[in-house]
Amino acid sequence: MRRRRRSRTRRLGAGLGVLLLAWSAGFVWFMDRIPQRVADMTTRTDAIVVLTGGSERLPAGLELLEAGFADRLFVSGVYSGVDVTTILDVNAQAPATLACCIDLGHDARHTVGNARETAVWMAAGGRASMRLVTAHYHMPRSLYLFHRAMPEIEIVPHPVFPGGVRVEAWWRHPRTFVLLVDEYAKYLVSLAWPPA
Repeated sequence: MRRRRRSRTRRLGAGLGVLLLAWSAGFVWFMDRIPQRVADMTTRTDAIVVLTGGSERLPAGLELLEAGFADRLFVSGVYSGVDVTTILDVNAQAPATLACCIDLGHDARHTVGNARETAVWMAAGGRASMRLVTAHYHMPRSLYLFHRAMPEIEIVPHPVFPGGVRVEAWWRHPRTFVLLVDEYAKYLVSLAWPPA
């Protein structure tokens, strides 16, 4: 009996060790996919798409719109009751003339919803390319879900870099580590989740 228990314990320990090793290797791979800079600052697209969820994202999208990187800006995942005027008031440095070129999506509650909501908006406008604005740590999952929802659309990633997220030294910052582990877990769920 003791030998059997020891054998089971060893097998269980070996199995857990393999799982931990695979998880760790996957996490390192995931970290390597987080962009450290905006790789493309020249390509003009049919649209700029901003995913809500961070204070840096919308100002970056408005700046890109003002600079002429696209003719229209779509903000996905906006709270109910928030309109374009409110967005421009909050971002006081953005000129009011941009109001004509901004559309809001109020239905998305998560990244899968962002992708679906944006796909409908892109199709309705006959648009074929977009510049996607979201946080750098959120970009790998966003790109995967957006490509899955819109395989025919050209997507130019435009990451923003929240000051409180220390990706370059994540092991020294517990909050960043927890955030990245959570994002990695969501990424793995996205890979396993069947497309709608």
